[in-house]
Amino acid sequence: MANKDGHRRFGNIRKLPSGRFQIRYPGPDGVIHTGTTTYGTRTDADRALTLIEAQMISGEWTDPERGKVELAVYARDWIKERPGLRPKTLELYTWLLERHIVPTLGKVPVGKLTAKTVRAWRAGLLDRGVSVSTAAKAYRLLRAVLMTAVEEDKMISRNPCRIKGAGNEHTPERPVLNVAQVFELADRMADRRFRAMILLTTFASLRWGEVTALRRSSIDLQARTIHVREQLLELDNGEMRLGPLKSKAGRRTVSIPSVIIPIFAEHLAKYVDEAEDSFVFLGKRGAFLRGSNFRREAKWADALKEMGVQGLHLLSRPGARCRDCSRSVSPGRSPNPPCRSLGNGLSTISVVRRG
Repeated sequence: MANKDGHRRFGNIRKLPSGRFQIRYPGPDGVIHTGTTTYGTRTDADRALTLIEAQMISGEWTDPERGKVELAVYARDWIKERPGLRPKTLELYTWLLERHIVPTLGKVPVGKLTAKTVRAWRAGLLDRGVSVSTAAKAYRLLRAVLMTAVEEDKMISRNPCRIKGAGNEHTPERPVLNVAQVFELADRMADRRFRAMILLTTFASLRWGEVTALRRSSIDLQARTIHVREQLLELDNGEMRLGPLKSKAGRRTVSIPSVIIPIFAEHLAKYVDEAEDSFVFLGKRGAFLRGSNFRREAKWADALKEMGVQGLHLLSRPGARCRDCSRSVSPGRSPNPPCRSLGNGLSTISVVRRG
């Protein structure tokens, strides 16, 4: 804006040999910035300076030089600057970035990303056959990266990830088994070591990584409780790693139903070393139990086929789970009361992959 003498009080304009006009102005950082574009008229240049001044007053101004950083560089640094990420999360973020974001958007400067660019990128993922679930994960990662660019690094004034519902994953209806079928499934395990695992995973509502990380010291048969304190992670590179649970809420004590106590006690006596730090469920050779080894040794697919159960797949997690059903189911009693008291209306148990 010009003062009474016709001179600008903020920034200045100069005419270039080409006849176009260039602007320069002081930033909040005390650095003199040169406009990233030139203008055909002095009036247009003056308007640009007025807009920049207003953005600085409102706190919406961003340094255009910072926005020149390519998205691939910025996103990789974003991941590196989060040392608290769990190994599986780090692995997932890196895979999503390199597989689904960098090939299309990696060379684009952060400041040049627009809502239209993001829409075209997401549409391209879906057109190439990327699942809605994976596309949603990639979108959420991109949105989180760019939110940091907006709020912390002041590289852009607005997040271009603005597609309503694009970060949502729609989980299909979960196949279920009733309680009797869960016991039948446990009895059909080709390796008897897995009978207790199926029942415990189901009725104590444990994840695969939690049940495979259980130690003898985690079990209190007299109190009928399990202390969940860690999880076993199987990384995509094949590495098996013990790690913390997903959240503080994951550290918990859950009840073991009285009906499976004898089965679990038998398992501890037959298959688990007496040392307190011994793992409760291991592979045949004493190594950590992998999902692929479980499926092969338990003959999981054969058991489901023999039962006539369709559409159940566990991938890396034998997650036969009664949703949060960790209270006792005694012989001769209907399983409905404990299930219903925890929010389940039916005597059914979901067999799901839970991450």
